[in-house]
Amino acid sequence: MIKDNKQKIKLLQLNEMLRQESDPEHPLRTVVICDKLKTFGISCDRRTLSKDIKVLREFGFDIKEKMIGHEKGYYVDQRGFSVAELKIMIDAIQAASFVTKDKTDDLVYRIATMGGTRKSDILKSNIVCFNTRKHTNEEIYSNVEVLEKALQEKTQASFYYFDLNEKGERVYRKEKKRYVVEPMALIFNEDNYYLMCFSSKYDGITNYRVDRMEDVQVEEEPVTPGAIIDDSDIAEYTKQAFKMYGGPVIDITLEFDDKLLGVVEDKFGEDVNVVRTGPDKLVASVQVQESPVFWGWLFQFGKQMKILSPESLVKQYKDRVKNMTDKDTEG
Repeated sequence: MIKDNKQKIKLLQLNEMLRQESDPEHPLRTVVICDKLKTFGISCDRRTLSKDIKVLREFGFDIKEKMIGHEKGYYVDQRGFSVAELKIMIDAIQAASFVTKDKTDDLVYRIATMGGTRKSDILKSNIVCFNTRKHTNEEIYSNVEVLEKALQEKTQASFYYFDLNEKGERVYRKEKKRYVVEPMALIFNEDNYYLMCFSSKYDGITNYRVDRMEDVQVEEEPVTPGAIIDDSDIAEYTKQAFKMYGGPVIDITLEFDDKLLGVVEDKFGEDVNVVRTGPDKLVASVQVQESPVFWGWLFQFGKQMKILSPESLVKQYKDRVKNMTDKDTEG
């Protein structure tokens, strides 16, 4: 009976072997396949292997063959991810701060094995851990799942929201009263996940970090019409929402040294409208959300970048520079 059972799984074992260990550059020779199957207690020879391959092909498995000297070799022409594609996914997981260390290790291993044994060995030998700013909130995965359900059902969601103090302890906002929000979209930005929400009370949009949520729940109350938007609108909002911090969206004109063009394109997109105004000066019209993060981004470039318009923002820029200079003088 045991022998019969092993023969029954022969086709499954054969297909899995070819899927994991072969590719067009590395076909498995007949003798190698037979020897590997024997290690599982499955008898096989050249004649029966040829019949087994034929059966698998009849059931839709794309198994190819080529001659290796005087012997046939078989392989699966993988239609899955290439090594480069898998490496990009692994690096993205490594770079994302919201993915905890334990979850990162788990996901990296599972992604690496998606390419089969040969690709997995290549990837695992080239994994570099380069993000040491991993968050510790393991609830983020269940949070995303619950919030996605609320988005699909177009219902409100609720949660506790917290910050971390200098000891890494949770300090809850609103004295640990639940936030009840109208979800619009989950957005990945700057290594973090954010929940974009509509506020019917203020007719505006607020964003919450998913890794700062606790005990997320789906509510029965449906969202208002203002919370239901098209994907194209979400994309436009994300483009305008400067690093996900609140503030009015405004049109501004920036002048900057031409060596900062790559920085501006990275922040506002490669389709940003740029005009050369001098041998080493460029001007770009962009949309931003006025916020402390915007000012922090701008000031890091010093005299290499400045605001030309609107005048109200130019005045704010000068006032902020003056305030910082005065404080430095006082110190």
